[in-house]
Amino acid sequence: MSLMDDHRLASAIGMTTSRRLIMNLPAMFTHWAARACIALGIATAAAGAWADELLATVDSPGKVLTVSIEAAIDGRLSYHVDRRGKPVIAPSRLGIVLASGAPLDAGFALERKSFGDYDDTWEQPWGERRFVRNHYREMRVDLRQKSGRRLGIVFRVFDDGVGFRYEFPAQRDGKPVAISDELTEFVVAQPANAWWQQAGEVWALEYPIQKTPLREVGMANTPLTVRLDDGTHVAFHEAALVDYASMWLRRVEGQTLRAHLAPSAHGAPVVRQGGFTTPWRTMQIADSAAGLYMSDLILNLNEPNALGDVSWVKPSKFVGVWWEMHLGLTTWGSGPKHGATTANTKRYIDFAARNGFRGVLVEGWNLGWDGDWAGSGADFSFTRPYPDFDLPGLAKYAAEQGVRLIGHHETGGNIARYEAQMDDAYKLYARLGVDSIKTGYVTDGGAARFAGPGGKTWFGYTDSQDGVRHYVEAIKKAARYKLAIDTHEPVKDTGLRRTYPNWISREGARGVEYNAWGNPVNGVDHEANLVFTRMLSGPFDYTPGVLSLKGAGDKWFNSTQAKQLANFVVIYSPVVMAADLIEHYEQYPGPFKFIKDVPTDWADTRVINGEVGQFATIARKDRHSDAWYVGAVTDGAARTLRLPLQFLDPGKAYVAEIYRDGEQADYRTAHRFDLVIEKRTVTSTDVLDMALAPGGGQAIRLVPQS
Repeated sequence: MSLMDDHRLASAIGMTTSRRLIMNLPAMFTHWAARACIALGIATAAAGAWADELLATVDSPGKVLTVSIEAAIDGRLSYHVDRRGKPVIAPSRLGIVLASGAPLDAGFALERKSFGDYDDTWEQPWGERRFVRNHYREMRVDLRQKSGRRLGIVFRVFDDGVGFRYEFPAQRDGKPVAISDELTEFVVAQPANAWWQQAGEVWALEYPIQKTPLREVGMANTPLTVRLDDGTHVAFHEAALVDYASMWLRRVEGQTLRAHLAPSAHGAPVVRQGGFTTPWRTMQIADSAAGLYMSDLILNLNEPNALGDVSWVKPSKFVGVWWEMHLGLTTWGSGPKHGATTANTKRYIDFAARNGFRGVLVEGWNLGWDGDWAGSGADFSFTRPYPDFDLPGLAKYAAEQGVRLIGHHETGGNIARYEAQMDDAYKLYARLGVDSIKTGYVTDGGAARFAGPGGKTWFGYTDSQDGVRHYVEAIKKAARYKLAIDTHEPVKDTGLRRTYPNWISREGARGVEYNAWGNPVNGVDHEANLVFTRMLSGPFDYTPGVLSLKGAGDKWFNSTQAKQLANFVVIYSPVVMAADLIEHYEQYPGPFKFIKDVPTDWADTRVINGEVGQFATIARKDRHSDAWYVGAVTDGAARTLRLPLQFLDPGKAYVAEIYRDGEQADYRTAHRFDLVIEKRTVTSTDVLDMALAPGGGQAIRLVPQS
């Protein structure tokens, strides 16, 4: 008899209140005794001690998921999630630990509950797909403690996942609420493996993704992805992170994950005044890894566009004065090897104009790069260029050729200094026609500098409440000047691009630069991991397309050339830098053609297949034509992946331009450059067999036949 059967039996014999067994009771006798009491409706003190009272339950629109919220006899709250009648999340605690009062963890009674249905479709100004369906059922419970304190908990249940948040009413005494931590738990109901990276450490979001049994997870950042023994995939994350500390997850026992708020250097992690809501705590749930990436749950839990017309936000590709610095050929700082010179930048502008790239990024253009700038940022000026960089002249030169400079603001984690100059810096770029900015916050974890009273500064995490406030305020201020922001060393993405579409991309994982100087370089499974972990949160500025496949010294990429091309499709960002040197693109004109052709803004996206850390195949349709693009990547294993072309328009012939690994291709040998480019005519009824070499990939452009 299942726990769902318990409820049905209790209902059938006329019980007024369904009850559910507390899952962590140790004795098997207690387990079955409680079940017997529940099923028979025996109202005994013992049964009450063993069982929770069901406060409310709700199904997803298609009855795929069921969420129930319960209260123990002492008023402690928990919830659980079933998928098609089978437990996915076992009873898990809810609650808040306050620094400003007694914990909100027990003594709760239900005041009221309400339910609602919501179903609409909204249009993204840019994104993985143009139209997004937002279809969920909502369950709200309003709770009250004996002391009179109130708390609301809202669940939104989609067929592909769950989001819930706490809602705080304004305090009667007018005092702020200080939150020490959350008691929020996620108890995974089956044995599971996890893909995760550590949180609260020096490199913030830039650790390799590791795979372990869930029972071996430590303090983890999100998204954290698990695969249950029955094949169900769950990704834990958060949505709409605004004026609140980022949520880390710590494993407390067995397969129980508990929320842990990024700490503050000057008090409680979260301090809020008046009524407020927490971010949504989210679980994307699917039969497969591919299903996780197809979910729009994170976006749907964010507020709609708050900026109005954002036609000035331009998805595009660009090149830049960047990779040469990571290779040590030029420097960010001034001197004889300075990369950000007028002459060098003109060379990139000319190259961009010849090859159809909209932008040119230039790092190291402004004063402050000399000396130890990382983690300091004490000397950065965001309005004054080095003498050998003619900012106004280059902006004008670029515009004359149909190219835009892409601005760059590296803060060194000195947020206080940056905020003092931000208005002037944004005004300068807006006046010169620079409409997008790459920002950077290079610093160790916990060492960002924030402005305090009296001109003093304090140190803290970039994903603390202070950091979260800064990133959002920077985005809002940039919008006033019609500037789009691509944040590096960011707070993690939680779908705020829906509310602020000028937050066009961000880093937040190990990018290609680790292949230049990393020790070690990115693993051969890196991209196949990213798709089903980091990419579940939103766009990632990965800087793909290094056709030379080599970093500084003898650091070879764990990649073939074909995989470098596939990354333009597999790793999504609406702004993408083709990262390699000009001379390497001129050396390899064949694969460079795909880089020139591939767009960055999509009408539709389909995940054809994938397994976390092993392989992924993604098809995307261009938003501005009828062409489709496919990217497939693998780990260190050679494999053949089937590609049904059912996503193509029926009855229409397409020319497939295929960029595939050659017969000898292998990321471990000199044959990593073995690339075959071929064409064939296909229709929607065809199935392609894609042979991927070890560390390889395949990229395909499908254009309707004229």
